[in-house]
Amino acid sequence: MSRNRLTVLLTASLLIATGVGGTTSAHADDDPNDPPDTEASAAAPVKVDPADPDLKLPDGATLAQAKVLDIKSVVEDQSGDERREDTNTSVTFALQAEVLFGKDSAKLGAEAKSRITGIAEEIKTQNATRVRVFGFTDNLGSSAHGDVLSKKRANAVHDILTQTLNDAGITYEVRGYGEQYPIADNSTEAGRKKNRRVEVSFPRTER
Repeated sequence: MSRNRLTVLLTASLLIATGVGGTTSAHADDDPNDPPDTEASAAAPVKVDPADPDLKLPDGATLAQAKVLDIKSVVEDQSGDERREDTNTSVTFALQAEVLFGKDSAKLGAEAKSRITGIAEEIKTQNATRVRVFGFTDNLGSSAHGDVLSKKRANAVHDILTQTLNDAGITYEVRGYGEQYPIADNSTEAGRKKNRRVEVSFPRTER
């Protein structure tokens, strides 16, 4: 099935840090209470000699450790119903809840299985052994209701993924975040629609 897609290349940059002071490093905590998408950045591919005479640093200053910023590209359907985000380290699919479920429901609709099966194929392609399935809602209704509904929806997507992949070697993390971590403005219906979503993310294959 073909779709018109809008592709936006958000960031493609290599940073060699030249600041002074101590080094800093990216850190990703596996605590599920952390926001989604907190994977560590890729390691720097080159080494920089801090004693190089061509580096003009103030007396007594030290060169910070070099690192690579993630290359991030986002592809979104023209309708906005599906969004794919690729970085150096991970792939994330975000499906709007209306595409998968009825209103205020966690029962998958007719079109949902084919969408989720497509994501399962990408998981196979990347040989991923760890998959995160996170559900989100807008801020309408009570926070407690949103937490429960988002978890039920994440579980429903997880069930289709496990049935399709049938791979005991894959570990899943399934959570419902409710109205936490919105990606759009909840003061408009267009924004709330984007926030009602299920995200499936997994590491990219190292090449």
